[in-house]
Amino acid sequence: MISNSEIKLITSLQQKKYRALHESFVAEGEKLIRDLWLSGMIATHLFTTSEVSDTPIDPVVINERALHKISSLKNANGWLAVFRMPEPKPIPVSGLILALDGVRDPGNLGTILRLCDWYGVGHVVCSCDTVDLYNPKVVQASMGSIARVQLHYQDLPQLLADDHRPVFGAFLEGTPIQKTQLPSDAILVMGSEAHGLRSEVSQVIEQAITIARNSESSGAESLNVAMATGIILHEWFRG
Repeated sequence: MISNSEIKLITSLQQKKYRALHESFVAEGEKLIRDLWLSGMIATHLFTTSEVSDTPIDPVVINERALHKISSLKNANGWLAVFRMPEPKPIPVSGLILALDGVRDPGNLGTILRLCDWYGVGHVVCSCDTVDLYNPKVVQASMGSIARVQLHYQDLPQLLADDHRPVFGAFLEGTPIQKTQLPSDAILVMGSEAHGLRSEVSQVIEQAITIARNSESSGAESLNVAMATGIILHEWFRG
């Protein structure tokens, strides 16, 4: 049985201020929860709608009605867990870093984390107005990649100005990425689909790159930021 205090805790974690207060977040679905465990994250609560025995902590079995009460999903899928936020790791001084300027859509951030996980980009630096990593929609969209990709929220223009690595920025106009020398040590900056890169960020970009259109393109205005990130990372690691 789930207690009223547990219901209050879990529903409060849908808000950023309470996630920060409790240093905890919610994940839903057996596959995602097991993936987070395997990646070393620590769960403090587990609720399931059926008996399970092979879990790091004992589950509390609840009915579907109770699960829907605490779930943030339209269709709750049997498992819900509360995890502790891991301790942050320092930004490495070498390698490729992805930087995000004002990416506010949680689905985009979750997808970008999956892309970084796939290509081995272990650190992402975000402007302070980028959507919160532990937003429930980001957690679900990341499919466990939040456990393997470290996010940092910082003053982005200052960080870019201080870092020794060359800074590449994605624009609608620039050198096609297919024709660009792409170093292993660099920072790649992506902006929001709606607004692109802000002027204070653009000022510290050293090389503007773009994804060249096909000559037969009908003229789509832009690419989704997650889609554009995937294309650029593919080119970066194509060799």
